Amino acid sequence: MLEKLWKTGVDVFRLNMSHGDHADKADIVTRIRAIEKKIGRPIAIMADLQGPKLRIATFANDAITLKKGQTFQLDLENTPGDDSRVYLPHSEIIEVLQPGMQVLLDDGKIRLEVTERTENGVVTRVKVGGPLSNRKGVNVPDAVLPMAALTPKDLRDLEFALDQNVDWVALSFVQRPEDVAEAKKLVAGRAGVLAKIEKPSAVERIDAIVELADAVMVARGDLGVELPVEDVPAAQRQIIRAAREMGKPVVVATQMLESMIKSPVPTRAEVSDVANAVHEGADAIMLSAESAVGDYPLEAVSVMSRVSIKEEGDRSLQRSAAQSFTPHATAEDAISAAARQVSETVGAKAIVTFTTSGATALRAARERPSVPIMVLTPNTQVARRLCIVWGLYAVKTKDVESFEEMYEKAKRMALRHKFVKGGDRIAVTAGVPFGTPGATNVLHLAWISGEELKGWD
Repeated sequence: MLEKLWKTGVDVFRLNMSHGDHADKADIVTRIRAIEKKIGRPIAIMADLQGPKLRIATFANDAITLKKGQTFQLDLENTPGDDSRVYLPHSEIIEVLQPGMQVLLDDGKIRLEVTERTENGVVTRVKVGGPLSNRKGVNVPDAVLPMAALTPKDLRDLEFALDQNVDWVALSFVQRPEDVAEAKKLVAGRAGVLAKIEKPSAVERIDAIVELADAVMVARGDLGVELPVEDVPAAQRQIIRAAREMGKPVVVATQMLESMIKSPVPTRAEVSDVANAVHEGADAIMLSAESAVGDYPLEAVSVMSRVSIKEEGDRSLQRSAAQSFTPHATAEDAISAAARQVSETVGAKAIVTFTTSGATALRAARERPSVPIMVLTPNTQVARRLCIVWGLYAVKTKDVESFEEMYEKAKRMALRHKFVKGGDRIAVTAGVPFGTPGATNVLHLAWISGEELKGWD
């Protein structure tokens, strides 16, 4: 099934560290790497850390029903709750709650408003009531909680994931840039760090978070709980635009094809949602339950792939507002922008870029050219990590040492991977001296002659 999913369009496999154990995950990693070896193409693996899970405790009768307008207390008294109070085993939440703040329970189904603080808790008024049972989740959208982004479980999972050589680590419930800095310090370059944006406080500081992170995710599950639902589309656009401006990969996730958990076909609204994410400039779009526990995983991947291809095939969207960004004042951006322009002007069939660190490839993808981008790198980890980035076809190959070797290898690889045929042109970018990370300063046009086709089919 993993191989079928890859052939249908999957580029990155996400391991949800909230479920299962390390042995299960190690087995999946082994299977994915075996498929990678068999097909000869890089595949990325992402470990998605659980993050802090905030929950109420239990009730004496397992469940209660809250009525609109009644008072309800959240406190630090470790005894079973009733219809007037419940134990909240998170003193850090109690510490920051002030009158007027909202507290959301059970994915936002229950809405409380704090009316006063007490000696060991807070009194709230029920704004939206309903049934409430044991250990339901707690969200506090109006506050930045004084707690670490990485729990003891996350630290154990992170150590395991890095030992498994995963390519990306997704950090859940990021509240501030410091959360990303802490994770990056622990990861120490062994994987890319992706910040999941699911808190209003993270949206407010999105530029600083994007600058520190290697990638970001619009995690619409909790974001849609903590923000009014009508604000989520604008937040999605804001996050995507911030990432696009800085040339960082951005993923849109959660409920993209939710109905396909049980249905072989999506709703029309879901298809539009996927297309809109592509149109707005997302690098990647993600399936969750649809492919993890759904009845139609292959069909869901196929729909997502077909919709993406169709949307990106609309050339009228190429230079849309979602895709037009002024190059930064660097040689790398200047060369990448020129490669896009030149390839479109002369009708080149592909852009071939040499990279050691992956930075050149990110700048090329930021330009959103209308032709494919082939990335040649000597680093397996870089090739895998780039699987999450828009429009990149990464190939691990030996580095070049001369201009002539660069020229010949670019043409050879473009032929081998069927990007070109006789008479076609390619645009080639690289850095001189060769092998120097982040030094892109060469743009070259190459023509594929009939002689070079000999031996290729």
